[in-house]
Amino acid sequence: MLRRHARTACTVLAAAGLALAGLQAGSATAVARPEAPSVSTGAGTGAARTLGADAAPPELLRAMERDLGLTRTQALTRLAHEAEAGATAARLRQDLGPAFAGAWVDGPEARTLTVATTRAADAAAIRAAGASVRVVPNDLAALDRAKAALDRAATADAPVRYVDVRANVLVVEEARAGAGDRLLAATGVPRDLVRVVRTAEAPRPLYDIRGGDAYYMGGGGRCSVGFAVTRGTTQGFATAGHCGRTGTSTSGYNQVAQGTFQASVFPGNDMAWVAANSSWTATPYVKGAGGANVQVTGSVLQPVGSSVCRSGSTTGWHCGTIQQHNTSVTYPEGTISGVTRTTVCAEPGDSGGSYISGSQAQGVTSGGSGNCSTGGTTFFQPLNPILQNYGLTLKTTATDPGPGPGEPQPGGTWAVGKVYKAGDVVTYGGGTYRCLQGHQAQTGWEPPTTPALWQRA
Repeated sequence: MLRRHARTACTVLAAAGLALAGLQAGSATAVARPEAPSVSTGAGTGAARTLGADAAPPELLRAMERDLGLTRTQALTRLAHEAEAGATAARLRQDLGPAFAGAWVDGPEARTLTVATTRAADAAAIRAAGASVRVVPNDLAALDRAKAALDRAATADAPVRYVDVRANVLVVEEARAGAGDRLLAATGVPRDLVRVVRTAEAPRPLYDIRGGDAYYMGGGGRCSVGFAVTRGTTQGFATAGHCGRTGTSTSGYNQVAQGTFQASVFPGNDMAWVAANSSWTATPYVKGAGGANVQVTGSVLQPVGSSVCRSGSTTGWHCGTIQQHNTSVTYPEGTISGVTRTTVCAEPGDSGGSYISGSQAQGVTSGGSGNCSTGGTTFFQPLNPILQNYGLTLKTTATDPGPGPGEPQPGGTWAVGKVYKAGDVVTYGGGTYRCLQGHQAQTGWEPPTTPALWQRA
C-alpha cells in the first residue's frame, strides 16, 4: 500500500510483494508452442479508430518510447494492434464459449495475438480470425473457479493469486514456505492446476480534477486522483478505496478544500469516489509527462500483454504492460479481488492514480511492491466496476452530439452512460447486439457503428 503521509517525505514500501522471476520463463512447457501469425489491423472491426489508438497524444507515445523501448512508429503500431487484438479476442471468446482458455498479445508491436482453447477442433476458426492457436487442458472458467476457492481461504502468507493464461495454470505466490500447499490442502483445489512461486516481498495498498494530480485526506495522508467523473450535476473523481472512508474530507493539490468521499470499499475491492464542491470542475484528462494533458476517450479494458501507463502524484508518468486480469491480492488489511497486475512501477502517494492504455481509462492504482528506481509490480482496480457500482459517468473528450433536431431516435435498450460487460445483450434500432468488450456506453459508440464493441446477435 503506497499511501503517502502529509508530514513525511514518503511512506516506506512493504518489504514483500510480487517477484516476477520465473513467471514467464518456461511457463509454456506443458502446452504446445503456437503458430505466430500477425494480428490483422484491417479486419474491419474499426477498433483502433473506436478506441482512439490512431490519435494517441504525443506525451503518451514519448513515455512508451522511454519505458517500452519503442520508436514512435512502433508505439503507434502497437496501440493499433492491441485495439484490434482486443476486439478479435472478444469475438472469439463469444464463439468458443466454455472452451475459451484466455488470450494475450506478444512482441514489441503486439503483432501476435494468441487465443487458447481446450478443443483442438477450434483451431481453424481461431486461425481464420488472424490469431495464433494454443490448445490447453484447462479452460479459463475452471481456473477462475479454482482461484475463487483459494481467494476465500487465503491469508497474507500467500498474498497473490492469478490465472497465468500463457501457462494455463493458476499461480499462487507465497511469502512463507509451504503457504501455497497449505492453502491448496485447505480448499481441495487440485495441485495440477496450480504453480506455487516463492516471493520475497509482500504487497500492500498504495495509500495516497485531473487524473494523476495529488489530493489530501482530512485525517492526513496524500493520494492521487484516478479519473474525473460526474453523477448527475455533481462532479468528482474515482480513486482507491483504501485512501479514505465514506465521509472523509479532501483538499486538492493546491490544499484548497475539494470534496468528500461519498462511498468507499476496501478490502474486498479497492474502489471509491469523491464528490467535489462547486470550486472544482471535472476534466477529461490525465496528467501526462511534463504535466501535459492526456485525453480520456473511453473505458475499454485492454487484453493481457497490452501497454498501459500510470499517472501518480509522487512518480508522475510511467508505462509497462498488463500481466493478468482478475488477480486477487491479500494485503495485511485483507483480500481484494478482480484487480489487474502490471509491470508499471509506483511509489507512496501514487495510490488511486490513473492507469490508461492509449486513450482508454483502465483503472486506479491499488497496491504493489518495488519502486520507480529499481522497478516493481503494481495492481489496479478496474474502472468500469467503479462506474457501475456508484452510477458514475466517466468524463471523456467525446463530442458527438447524437441525433440532431428532427432526426429519428433509434430506440431500444442500449443507453448512454450504462456500463456493459462482455456478453450483455441490448437492442438498438430494431436489431439485437451482444457486447464484446466491457465499456461505458457513450454517444458515438452506438452498437451498429462500433463492431469492435458490439456484435449483431
